[in-house]
Amino acid sequence: MDVLDDIRVEKYAAYKDSGVEWLGEIPEHWTVKRLKYVFKILKRIAGKLGHNVLSITQDGIKIKDTESGEGQLSMDYSKYQFVYEGDFAMNHMDLLTGYVDISKYPGVISPDYRVFELIEANSNKQYMLLLLQLGYKNKIFYAYGQGVSMLGRWRFPAENFNDFLFPVPPLEEQAAIAKFIDRRTTLIDKTIAIEEQQIDLLKEYRQILIQRAVTRGLDPNVRMKDSGLEWIGEIPEHWKVKRLKNLCFINLETLPENTNKNLELKYVDIGNVTLENGIVQPEDYIFNDAPSRARRIAKKGDTVISTVRTYLKAIDFIDETKSTYIYSTGFAVLQPKEFVYPEFLAFYVRSDAFTDQVMFNSKGVSYPAINSIDLGRIFVLQCSMEEQKEIVLFITMAMQKITSTISLKEREIEKLKEYKTTLINSAVTGKIKVCPE
Repeated sequence: MDVLDDIRVEKYAAYKDSGVEWLGEIPEHWTVKRLKYVFKILKRIAGKLGHNVLSITQDGIKIKDTESGEGQLSMDYSKYQFVYEGDFAMNHMDLLTGYVDISKYPGVISPDYRVFELIEANSNKQYMLLLLQLGYKNKIFYAYGQGVSMLGRWRFPAENFNDFLFPVPPLEEQAAIAKFIDRRTTLIDKTIAIEEQQIDLLKEYRQILIQRAVTRGLDPNVRMKDSGLEWIGEIPEHWKVKRLKNLCFINLETLPENTNKNLELKYVDIGNVTLENGIVQPEDYIFNDAPSRARRIAKKGDTVISTVRTYLKAIDFIDETKSTYIYSTGFAVLQPKEFVYPEFLAFYVRSDAFTDQVMFNSKGVSYPAINSIDLGRIFVLQCSMEEQKEIVLFITMAMQKITSTISLKEREIEKLKEYKTTLINSAVTGKIKVCPE
């Protein structure tokens, strides 16, 4: 069943101007109310320790792990305020990344947050929560905030909160809308989860395909031999096991520290790098803005890998679409020798056979790194230039199909997310009619 088609959109018989800019028209029989008549702001300081410490995330209110030492921790949780099960709590100090939820747990939360309870008898909790969350997601509250947004301090003052206007349909309709959205979004979320799972499987298959092609070749009938490497196993009988330094030059070209900074070269820093499917997406800028660690020269045919924070498995291949790049010293530039096909080397270093060795030989915990000497000693496989080209062609064609399928599924997920947002917005503001069952 297609979740995008399984809905009959109806309008209410008559609408009126709500008098609220962000809301527009609402069904004629709906009203609008200030939040001070719907909610009561609470402030109950715990005064002692021993309670669940709660935090407000984009996924709702969670119990914070105060034992691991990870994340931002308080020096004194006794100064936190109580949150009871069923209370509303919002991070009103940050209207950009904050959120709001109904707590499923009793506990304490930062005194900087806002805790409040429903006092209007003719209001449905879930319907009101949907409207509050809409205020964050659509940045409706943002227009009523105060502070310094560039520092992430754009807050929603209590007086602005109390005077904020919400649409209020009859209680029976509120319950129907909340139930309708819960049912529909549950189905949408399940569909998205299936699509995401399929994308993960495709990415896993792509990695298996690369690994198998660069370590076993394409001929299923070829005679095999033990490689002597536990993580690779058997390889074609005529292939050879080599060290990386025997197949390529490592950091052959390096800029001196007194390089003319006015060169029209583009720079990539390991600290700024973003990844897409494990491939570096350079945030390039003119070299004269680069720091002194801009040393590694990479040209067409070179492969670039991260040697700092090696868990990133950040890899780039300099093809004909790219000019000369300068990489920071957090990368190593591999320049293939004349008997190595550049694209084959690029695929090989993306295989688990290579990246697992890099991780194993890296030193450090938080920022594992590998030096160029240890990198050069990593084992790789060598086959003929003809086989290398055949393998590259095979992987390239297969990856095009996989990448195309992944892109299609990603577009489907975006479409589902947009539909979900539109559905919620339309239902809670009366743009579509939801009838009580």
